[in-house]
Amino acid sequence: MMKSKNIFFVLFLGISPLVWVSCGEKEKETKAVDGSITFKESRWYTQQQFELGKQVFTANCAQCHGGKGQGLVEDWKTPNPNGQFPAPPLNGTAHTWHHSTEVLMETINKGGIPLGGSMPAFKEVLSEEEKLAVIAFVQNLWDDEIYNKWLKINNSN
Repeated sequence: MMKSKNIFFVLFLGISPLVWVSCGEKEKETKAVDGSITFKESRWYTQQQFELGKQVFTANCAQCHGGKGQGLVEDWKTPNPNGQFPAPPLNGTAHTWHHSTEVLMETINKGGIPLGGSMPAFKEVLSEEEKLAVIAFVQNLWDDEIYNKWLKINNSN
């Protein structure tokens, strides 16, 4: 019995840093994508892109942006004590929908540090297909009103 407790303790210590990620000053629990998020038809992306985006988002984004893109801090517009901005919501309640696919792709590639945040660059981490799929997944979180506003802005450019 003692041996199994020791193994559990070693596994717990080895795995726990992977489960906890620092997103600013406070440690936050990794938030998995909720299974209730379903594919919205009649948008530019396919169901396969949505599904891939859900997987990539869960593995790389949810720990700071929340499993439903809801953000993990209420006041994401105020810098943390370290001077960096917290991860904003991506679910259509913040500014993400104001940006074109190209700008979103650039942010994924370069990260949020140039913008005052702490998001790492994913240029060398994710494939172009995975990055586009994450954008599809994020846009799938938006309600139809926000998505249609995004379409209008991006079709006029």
